[in-house]
Amino acid sequence: MKEIKEELSSTTYPGRGIIAGKSADGKYAVSAYWTMGRSAGSRNRVFVTDKEDGSEVVRTKAFDESLIAGDPSLIIYAAVRELGKKTIVTNGDQTDTIFEGLKKGLTFEQSLRSRKYEHDAPNYTPRISSLLDLEGGVDGGYAYSLSILKSDCGNGDNTLRFTYTYDNPVAGEGHYIHTYMGDGNPLPSFEGEPVKLKIEGGIEEFANTIWSSLNEDNKVSLFVRFIDLATGKFEEKIINKNK
Repeated sequence: MKEIKEELSSTTYPGRGIIAGKSADGKYAVSAYWTMGRSAGSRNRVFVTDKEDGSEVVRTKAFDESLIAGDPSLIIYAAVRELGKKTIVTNGDQTDTIFEGLKKGLTFEQSLRSRKYEHDAPNYTPRISSLLDLEGGVDGGYAYSLSILKSDCGNGDNTLRFTYTYDNPVAGEGHYIHTYMGDGNPLPSFEGEPVKLKIEGGIEEFANTIWSSLNEDNKVSLFVRFIDLATGKFEEKIINKNK
């Protein structure tokens, strides 16, 4: 099991990343998602919140509308949605795909069958997604899943699909998946299983550890949510480099 600081600071560009797990005291489902960028357009983002049908949605938004370049769907999207006792967190507009699929009775994995990696050749950025389900685990308890959709080592004709489900999370442990193995041109996609990480402290300590461990030049925004397993109520923290 890795320390967050050690793992996140091991490369200048892990890209966008997701952590899902359980707090050290065993009381909270834990979720984190961050964005990073090398270009002016990718760095021109903030996380914002709004309400939709009574539930909070966390979206990415352009900080400076005049700097939007390329395909905005790869930069502007709903990153976090809620559906009952389920919380969806992803790095793209597949958040909406999962949300609609779950409403139709599809599973997390089935919902993503209609999607593949992002259309940003030659990088073919992986789509990474998570689902925190307060009723999906052992004996109806908490479970979380992580997914990655990526090209076959840069071969855009093939989509590799991996889903990892943790149906009895351990207090103080989480799993981390991200888009890139490090900097490069083209950017190399994430490889291997999600990394097991130690989760320590409350939401402030956890968020500050992540934010301070990400590369100062490339980090853009961070979202962290702690969901009370007993009540379903949550507290969250958002950090935007652009203010």
